[in-house]
Amino acid sequence: MTDAAVVPVPDERAGERPKAFVVPARPVTSQELAEYVAARVAPYKRIHEIAFIDAIPTSPSGKTLRRLLTAGDRHGVASPGPAG
Repeated sequence: MTDAAVVPVPDERAGERPKAFVVPARPVTSQELAEYVAARVAPYKRIHEIAFIDAIPTSPSGKTLRRLLTAGDRHGVASPGPAG
């Protein structure tokens, strides 16, 4: 993986759930990434959606701009890939 960021997305049952935006370094499936994360984190932190994108938006200082990922996701800019 070259880069990744996780943002909360609304969920009717849980309130919110994690969604990952990933810039892969090599071909990888959503299921492979979801299984990798699930083996290493608590159940409530498991990734429920994965979107493969070309680049993670960052500020000039290098900070990840999660608000742009969230806003783009709500407007259908990023193409989601279900995690399993």
